[in-house]
Amino acid sequence: MKIEPVATERLLLHPLTVAEGERVAAREPLPGDRWGDGYPGVGDLASVGAFLRRCAEDGDPGAFRTYQIRLAESGLVVGGIGFHGPPGPDGVVTVGYGVVPGERGRGYASEALAAVIGIAREAGAAVLRGDADPANVPSHRVMERAGMRRVGEGDGLVRYLVDLARQDPTRPKLT
Repeated sequence: MKIEPVATERLLLHPLTVAEGERVAAREPLPGDRWGDGYPGVGDLASVGAFLRRCAEDGDPGAFRTYQIRLAESGLVVGGIGFHGPPGPDGVVTVGYGVVPGERGRGYASEALAAVIGIAREAGAAVLRGDADPANVPSHRVMERAGMRRVGEGDGLVRYLVDLARQDPTRPKLT
């Protein structure tokens, strides 16, 4: 299934194909690929590995896949963002993301997450959920900036979510 990239003000969310995912997992960029220092990180490798397993077991996940976060101007890959799988029967889908250390603090994760919220809404998910380590305050801020609200803690994680049916898609996502 062909999924189109999603452009934001400064970013391009590039949907990985299986072949691209295999190259990321092997840490083998093609000539001309521009990967930021530290990409792929541990989280990227875990996300891509899960994406490849889902594709092998269940087929193409459509919009609920892994995306590279690329700088629109240069094409530099600065991280990844993606879904842990398609929504469950309750319509809930979980997202994870990461940005390479040298590019953190510039709002890229919040910008990418706001775009992924839109992808999830358009693809029919009812709720988008995210989790973060209690000590990872920057990740808490990313989710809050993208319009998610803190809903509690459990299993050593702080939980955030956004009700996609209730969130106004026209409201500014970043402040």
